[in-house]
Amino acid sequence: MTAVEKVKKYLWIFIKYFSMVFFSFVALLPVVSCIITAFKTEEEYQTTNVMTLPKSWLNFENFSGAFQTAGMGRAFINSAIVVVVVVVGSVMVGSMLAYVLNRFKFRGNGLIRNLFLFATLLPGIAMQVATYQLMYSIGFINHLYGYIILMMGTDVISIYVFIQFFENISISLDESAYMDGASYFTIFFRILFPLLKPAIVTCMILKGVGVYNEYYSAMLYLSDKKLQTVAMSLYTFTGPLGSQYNLICAGVIISLLPALIIFIAFQNQIYSGLTAGAVKG
Repeated sequence: MTAVEKVKKYLWIFIKYFSMVFFSFVALLPVVSCIITAFKTEEEYQTTNVMTLPKSWLNFENFSGAFQTAGMGRAFINSAIVVVVVVVGSVMVGSMLAYVLNRFKFRGNGLIRNLFLFATLLPGIAMQVATYQLMYSIGFINHLYGYIILMMGTDVISIYVFIQFFENISISLDESAYMDGASYFTIFFRILFPLLKPAIVTCMILKGVGVYNEYYSAMLYLSDKKLQTVAMSLYTFTGPLGSQYNLICAGVIISLLPALIIFIAFQNQIYSGLTAGAVKG
């Protein structure tokens, strides 16, 4: 190996590891600053910069204050109900609709697919006036079930994910089961649906994270404080006279705990589902 080749080799190694360290630092810096701020008192936050360590790491007043003042207990219950129902509903509706569009050829099949694709290109904010008028006219404002139906009805990505997986499942499975006397419902729920585990895991992660972090639609359609979600509760400490970022950071950490616990408990299933989906087909 010549000197030039050695220089290129070590230069590439340096660039590779430097970029990994740099982007890891960029990704972790907001999290670290949020944790530091969450343990500071109001006086410490006002008189120090964000990276100055707190005097005591045993100061949990911000966490208890954020939990009680923002009503995060009720917000967690509301968010849990919304996430569970929306995720289950989206998976069932998306998978069944994808089954129909993929397995049955009928007039308008391609048009429906194109309309779904066209819907993903429309900015959601541009349709909020019409959506709000529709929700108001049918009495879905300030009702948890109305918000749940709205969130289930805006998921197009999961439909395409399921369609792609159905295209990689041989139609001979359907034909064999149909010849043995199985109905279409039996074919779907007992034969095809279990094979969609990678797609189900992928859609559950995408939809669950999106719904859990959703603020704009929740703020617009759930103005009642009793119906607020976790994302809405964090805005309790913001106002025209300033924001209490030490309490906000404490609330952010509290809101991260359920997702972190779920990830640790089901990380094997999550990783297996995502990796299986990555090599599908």
